[in-house]
Amino acid sequence: MLHNLKQICGHKLAASDGPIGHVKDFYFDDKTWAIRYLVADTGNWLSGRQVLLAPHSFGHLDHDGKILKINLTRRQIENSPSIDTDRPVSRQYEQNYYNYYGYPTYWEGGALWGKADYPGFAPSARSFEFQSYDYPRWDDVHLRSTNAVTGYGIQATDGALGSVSGFLVDQKKWAIRELTVETGHWYSGKEILITPAKIERISYEQSKVFVKLTKGNLERTEEQHLATSGV
Repeated sequence: MLHNLKQICGHKLAASDGPIGHVKDFYFDDKTWAIRYLVADTGNWLSGRQVLLAPHSFGHLDHDGKILKINLTRRQIENSPSIDTDRPVSRQYEQNYYNYYGYPTYWEGGALWGKADYPGFAPSARSFEFQSYDYPRWDDVHLRSTNAVTGYGIQATDGALGSVSGFLVDQKKWAIRELTVETGHWYSGKEILITPAKIERISYEQSKVFVKLTKGNLERTEEQHLATSGV
């Protein structure tokens, strides 16, 4: 089942023993297109502190009640490593974060989530005490904010064709399957879908997403999609 991340932003977050804030943003890996972290705004609970929650901890997503359940306690989250959301996420932070929770690292193993295709975590009797390890520090340039990329221009091989309006994610793998694009005047303001496989690169300096398609390609692809779906 696919969910639009734009519709999940603002959902309340519920730990196993109480509320912890709401969904503010998501960080995705622009190489694998997996959602690596949810950015939680903890509000007054942790004095405005923002924390990262990995999909390993995600529980039931209730769209009707606008609640995402988190399989952690408030104490576990409170004692987790702090993150400076004004800076890129460093691998040193990630190492400390994954050590704290005991999650399998996603960058080792070759699969989407390290040694598996799906995020998962078997709870164990751990103390959840944070210890900082002195790993070499470098910023992971592949982790990007969905909020920041929303609004980026889409650049086809023969011109501009709209802007990013949303991200459709596979809830089981927590991987982005399609970008929703507002086309503007060139295609009667329709919203179309583009898969990551059609994306050549993202230029963060130019705030553009370059795709390996022409406008004609996109029109034909959309028409075929509508015909197949019976719309």
